[in-house]
Amino acid sequence: MSRWQELPDSLDQRVRQLVVQLRRLKDRSGLTLNSLATKTGYSRSSWERYLNGRALPPRQAVEELARVTGTEPTRLLALHEVAVDSWQTPAEPPPTEPESIEPPAAVIPRSHAFAAVAVAALLGVGAGLLIAVPWRSDDSGGRKGSTEVVTGARPSPSPSTTGEGPGRYLFRVGKTYPCEIRARGALGLGAGYSTTRTAVLAGPGWDVVEAQCLLRRRRLNPGPVDGIYGQQTIAAVVRLQQVAGLPADGIVGPHTWQVLRR
Repeated sequence: MSRWQELPDSLDQRVRQLVVQLRRLKDRSGLTLNSLATKTGYSRSSWERYLNGRALPPRQAVEELARVTGTEPTRLLALHEVAVDSWQTPAEPPPTEPESIEPPAAVIPRSHAFAAVAVAALLGVGAGLLIAVPWRSDDSGGRKGSTEVVTGARPSPSPSTTGEGPGRYLFRVGKTYPCEIRARGALGLGAGYSTTRTAVLAGPGWDVVEAQCLLRRRRLNPGPVDGIYGQQTIAAVVRLQQVAGLPADGIVGPHTWQVLRR
């Protein structure tokens, strides 16, 4: 197991999530940095910068790491898309070293809402077709230019008593959901938006709404319960993990769900 340097305190939590996952893949593969450079075409010094949070890896580098470690890349690319949105300075252009072929990472300015839509598109393989249609809900006031994002149907528990929730997840700017936490049999505690105990959160959806409700129950202030896995929700997850003695990486996976549903 590599002895990694501590990541900079100033590193955005969304970038930190990506770096932690890349480190885990590298460690599990048993590859040295030299081997990684040989197999991916990105230099050893570049991987040192990427894995220590000093530079944002380009999308192609993330894809290459997934390829050489035999990992399905969808979730990594979703994390990368969110990290690009939060990265304040572009990654350096390719060095002059002959073995390095990386292009510079693009900085794509966009609102958090549109970053979430991009992540949903990346996750579309599992979540369904991403569709933009005119927003004609009662709370839109019929304003032109508003959009409603449909990220596909997902299996769901029984709907909450408020009538909100399971079915198609609809992202609307400013839209939030109520939380009615109760015991749900073998599942444990839940708000009725998702029955998952294993999903790794990245893109927008009911799984994120469920986690936000459970975080709110613990007074961890995840921000608006809107289904968007943004900075405030990530910070709340980190606080939960610290209290529970879990790796405080801001990534919701099986162990974090276990704590949330208790």
